[in-house]
Amino acid sequence: MPAFLRSRNALYLLAAFFILFSLLVLNVRTLVPPDEGRYAEMAREMLLSGDWVTTRLNGIKYFEKPPLHTWMSAIAFGLFGLGEWQARLWNGVCGIGGVLMVAYTGQRVFGGRAGLYGAMVLGSMLFWAAASQFNSLDLPVATTMTLALCALLIAQQDGADVAQRRRWMLLCWAAMALSLLAKGLIGIVLPGGVLLVYALASGDRGIWRRLHPVAGLALFLLLSLPWFLLVAARNPEQPQFFFIHEHWDRFFLKTHHREGPWYYFLVLLVPATMPWLLTLPASLAAARTRVTGRFQAPLLLLVWTAFILLFFSYSSSKLPGYMLPVFPAMALLAGLYLERASRRAALAPALLLIVVGVAGLACMPLITVVDKLWLGAGFAAAIICGAAAWLAEWRGQRAGMVLLAALGGWMLTQFSMASYEPAGRHQAGRDAALSIRAELKPDTPVYSVGTYEQSMTFYMRHIVIPVHYTGELDFGLQQESWRGVASMDEFYGRWLLSAGRGVPQYAIVREDLYGVMRLRGLPMIERARGDGVVVVASPLK
Repeated sequence: MPAFLRSRNALYLLAAFFILFSLLVLNVRTLVPPDEGRYAEMAREMLLSGDWVTTRLNGIKYFEKPPLHTWMSAIAFGLFGLGEWQARLWNGVCGIGGVLMVAYTGQRVFGGRAGLYGAMVLGSMLFWAAASQFNSLDLPVATTMTLALCALLIAQQDGADVAQRRRWMLLCWAAMALSLLAKGLIGIVLPGGVLLVYALASGDRGIWRRLHPVAGLALFLLLSLPWFLLVAARNPEQPQFFFIHEHWDRFFLKTHHREGPWYYFLVLLVPATMPWLLTLPASLAAARTRVTGRFQAPLLLLVWTAFILLFFSYSSSKLPGYMLPVFPAMALLAGLYLERASRRAALAPALLLIVVGVAGLACMPLITVVDKLWLGAGFAAAIICGAAAWLAEWRGQRAGMVLLAALGGWMLTQFSMASYEPAGRHQAGRDAALSIRAELKPDTPVYSVGTYEQSMTFYMRHIVIPVHYTGELDFGLQQESWRGVASMDEFYGRWLLSAGRGVPQYAIVREDLYGVMRLRGLPMIERARGDGVVVVASPLK
């Protein structure tokens, strides 16, 4: 092992650098719609309204997801003000937390350098590193589930005494409660399914007694139940929509239009696990080897990975972020494998980085959407780090190889994400929103005609009145129809009335409807353009 990784202080310094740079990149990009803008706006509105029970989007009831992410982002806004890095802070903390949990658990359960290697693998996996810088719910629920997994692994060690097992199992139950509040029933359904399959596969029937189910379930309900009771008391329509429409229908029906083939997630594993793609099959295969003792930690990690992938592969609703909970388990197995892998096998991540970097640079002339300078820097970093990792492994420095390969994967991910900023800024309509923000007062009407631009409301610091549009606001508008305008004719009447009175008003208009409004002779001045929308204002007298 290289001298700089031998001491505990050096490892703490390495962790500090990882935390620092992971937080610094939170402010690099615009909040891209739909997810980043949506969840930032929900948190802004929660902080502004002071209502921490009924979650709203654009001032309209929005019950698709539980409130944990909104709570934490609203707290970040309250502490540090409104902004892009504040909106992503909860995801950044979760991404860092997952890496540190893998480091601690790997060392505690497997010993040696398995935890260190596993943490480096997870922190540099393309999907995990990217999701840590992206404002959505998928990474936080993956992290809370990782906390449940890690606590379970530590609690079930053969050497754990009764008190240790109880403490760690209570933490596991608490983490499942947080998972429920982060994304919904998968927070308990997935760990429960994993345990069932593990008990059958391992023959370890005694694990059910070692879960401390009575105290654990009591803690789980104490942490998770209050919000569900409060929100249902204030909004009787919420339970049916949340539990039936957002869980049962999402899993079994195609009403959400997010279906994909059964191999959807298997294909996504190819880019998602870069640069460790070639290492993972062998590490998963090695987990089938039975170890001595009652508790089979590698087998549990294998079951965790396979069960979650199969669960979402069967589901009628598929999105890339759904697979995030499997990566910490895969990273732990990869860390365990890298400790004893042959030199030839260990060189695979370095080789893959070099190949991807060279192929990426060769394809640069064909790329038009992104900033080529940033993307080229990412491919160059992959080549340099891959070559350095190759050299380190040939010198017998396995820890140096893993560190350099991880650095290459992390830099490739961050530079690639930064390269999308010009397109992301346009897609978000940030400049268009900022062009009118200073003119908006709390009571200024801003219509959103035929569309709802998820990020523009956040950048305007102002909600909009949806016109001739429902989309994901449909359920909330059914409950509070007065918050929207159902028809274009009604909108025309409102606009003409306010224009005649000289009242300031604005509209974000879908491009095709803007042409219709011009043909109607509606009095308006074009102020800005975004991605497929036009921002107009009523002329002042």
